[in-house]
Amino acid sequence: MADASLTPLAECARWSLRLPAASAERHVEIAGFRIALPINRCAARDERLCARLGPDEWLLCASSTSDIEASIEAALEGEHHSLVDVGHRYAAFVVEGAKAHVLLAAGCPLDLHPSAFSAGAATRTLLGKAEIVLWRPTEAPAYRLDCTRSYVPYVFGFLREAAREFA
Repeated sequence: MADASLTPLAECARWSLRLPAASAERHVEIAGFRIALPINRCAARDERLCARLGPDEWLLCASSTSDIEASIEAALEGEHHSLVDVGHRYAAFVVEGAKAHVLLAAGCPLDLHPSAFSAGAATRTLLGKAEIVLWRPTEAPAYRLDCTRSYVPYVFGFLREAAREFA
């Protein structure tokens, strides 16, 4: 499809952070991740990406671990929280191009028009039968899609088949 492309992303480190909202309000940033975000929003800074997926849930991504987990634990010492390495669980793709939102709409129930799913949006949703985390970190017509590794062949095949409509 000329107006949208699908590219696998390199492996990265990921953590699921659970932190009570009251505790989160005391922390604007933790270990370089901006967590002071509204629900279903994301923030990118350097090689770090953070999505707030619920009132007490964040997905943190970084290009490498480089003592990030220890930094997070140190910042949250004494706070009730859960930090779980989920890097092995996910794989990621980028769907980009002028028609990227149309391609994703073939299997995603959300309104992905740039006016509705704007820069900084992130949410857990479905693509066909696969649960995904969908991000739009910048104004560019590009969406990051994280899915569990077992669904990679399904998601990739689903998007490739949906793209045939635009060939």
